[in-house]
Amino acid sequence: MKKILPLLPLILGLLLASCALHKGPKFDMRNDSGTVDPSFTSGPSRSAVPPQYLQEPKDAFKLGPGDKLDIEILGETGSRAETFVTPDSKLYFNLLPGLDVGGLTTQQLKKQLEEKLVKYYKHPQVSVTVVDAVSQRIWVLGRVNQPGIYPLKRPLRVLDAIGLAGGLFASRMSGSTEELADLQHSFVIRNGVTLPVDFQRLVHGGDLGQNIYLRPNDFIYLPSSLTNEVYVLGAVTQTRPVGFMSEMNLIAALGQGLGLRPDADLSRVSVIRGSLTDPKIATVNARDIVNGKATNIRLQPGDIIYVPGAGQMSANDMGRDAVNTFVRVVAAREGNAAATAAPANIPVNLINGAN
Repeated sequence: MKKILPLLPLILGLLLASCALHKGPKFDMRNDSGTVDPSFTSGPSRSAVPPQYLQEPKDAFKLGPGDKLDIEILGETGSRAETFVTPDSKLYFNLLPGLDVGGLTTQQLKKQLEEKLVKYYKHPQVSVTVVDAVSQRIWVLGRVNQPGIYPLKRPLRVLDAIGLAGGLFASRMSGSTEELADLQHSFVIRNGVTLPVDFQRLVHGGDLGQNIYLRPNDFIYLPSSLTNEVYVLGAVTQTRPVGFMSEMNLIAALGQGLGLRPDADLSRVSVIRGSLTDPKIATVNARDIVNGKATNIRLQPGDIIYVPGAGQMSANDMGRDAVNTFVRVVAAREGNAAATAAPANIPVNLINGAN
C-alpha cells in the first residue's frame, strides 16, 4: 500500500483530466508551435519473412484426435476396419487394447501395429491409410465471412486460409463493397510468436512474399476496421482495450484504465500508431501533460498506449514489446471466444508457445 500512495495524486489527476475532456481545447499530435511533433518517428524495423516460411512443408503428417483411418491386415479376410483416434489420442483396432498414437506418423503406427499383432497373427503386414485428417487445425478469425477453426488437410498459405473462411467480410449495404477488415492490425501467430506478415502488402499489394505456408495451430486474426478502441498496455494493472470517444486524448485513455502499477514510468509513455509491421512511435511525458507543462496528445482509433515499467528500454524496444503485448491480448480474447464453441479436443495454445 505504501508503494501505491505516491501514485494516488497522479492517478487522481488522470481521472480529473479525463472527466474534463469536453471542456478543454482540441488536442493533436503537435507541439506548442503547432507543427507536427518531431518525436513521432519510425518504430522497430520490420523483419523480413524468412525464406523457409515460403517453402511447402515436407514433414510427415502426425496423428491426433479425430483423425479417421482405414486399417487392414493384408491377407486376413475381414480384418479391414475404419477407426478413429479418440479424444485422448488412443486407437482401437482388432484384438489390441487402446494404443497411444498421438504424434505418430502413419509409418510409425504401421510398425507399432505389426509389432503388437504378432501375438495373434504370424508375420502380420498392416496397411494404414488416412481417410480424414482433422486433428491438425488452423484458426481463421475476425472479419472473414466464415470465421472458425479449420482442419489443415493439405498445405495451405495465408490467402488459401482466408479463402477457406469465405474471404474477407465486406459491407454490401446500399451496393457498397467496402472491406471491413483492418489489414494494418491483422496478424499471424505461431507457437506464441507473431510472424512478420504484412497483410496490407499481401492483400492489396499482391506481394506473394508475404503469403507464407501455415503450420498446425497457426492463428490468423483480421480485426474489424469499424472497431473504435485504443489499447492501454504495459505497467498497468490490467491490459485492456478502451472504447474510443470523440476527440479522445492520451490522458483520457490513461484515466479510463484500471490503474497503474507502482513501477509505472509516466515520463516515457509511448503512442504506437499505424501498421503492426511498420509502426510509428511518439514518446511523451504524461506527467508533464497532467501538470500542465506539455500539450496533450489526440488519439486515433487503433492507437496502442504503452506505459513502461522501471528500467532502461529504448523506444524501439518499447514499440516492439507494445506490439507483441497487443497481439497476445487480442489473440487470447478472440481465441478463447472461438474455443468456447469448439470441440473439447482442440488445443488452445496461442500465447505460451506450447504445442
